Amino acid sequence: MRISPEAIYTYVYVLPRGSLKKELTACLRQNHKRRHKQSRSVKMERRIEDMLSIEERPKEVEDRIIPGHCEGDLIIRKNNRLALGTLVERATRTTILVPVKSRGAEIVAKAFAKEVKKLPRQMKLTMTYDQVREMARHKLFTKISGIKVYFAHPRSPWERGTNENTNGLIRQFFPKGTDFNKISS
Repeated sequence: MRISPEAIYTYVYVLPRGSLKKELTACLRQNHKRRHKQSRSVKMERRIEDMLSIEERPKEVEDRIIPGHCEGDLIIRKNNRLALGTLVERATRTTILVPVKSRGAEIVAKAFAKEVKKLPRQMKLTMTYDQVREMARHKLFTKISGIKVYFAHPRSPWERGTNENTNGLIRQFFPKGTDFNKISS
C-alpha cells in the first residue's frame, strides 16, 4: 500500500476537529493551523550572469561520499530585510551559520567567503545555491574562496534538499520574525 504526502496532509488538516486537530498540528514542524496553498505563479526573473548549472556539477557530489560539497541559502530575518546564511556540507551534514548584515549580493558573497575560508582545504570543493539575486556576485565568492558555485534550477528546492531540511530545523527553533542579533552564541 502506498500513501502520498497529499493524503497525509489531507488527513491532518481536513478530517480532525477540536482537540485532535490541535494535537496533530502541534506535532508538525511548522505548526500551521491550516495548510497553505502552494503558489505556482511564474515570475520573470533576471538570469544570473555566467552561472554554472547544477547539471555541470561533478558526479561525485550526488554520492555524498566525499566531504567538501556544500549547499547554501539564506534564512530571512526580521522585517524581511536582513538574513542569516546557512552553509550545509552534504556528506557530514556540518552546518555553518553565516551572519549577513544585508541581502546585497556583494555583502552575501563576502560573508559566505569569510566563513568558508576558515574551513580546511579538503572541505572546500563546490557549493550549490538557488537562483536568487543575493548570489549574483558568485564570481567574487569564487575568487575569494576558490569554490565554484553551481546553481539549482528555479523553483526546485529538492535539488538542495539537505540545506532546505536544515533550514526547516533552524526555523523550528527560531521562527520567522526572530531577531538573531538578540540571540547569544
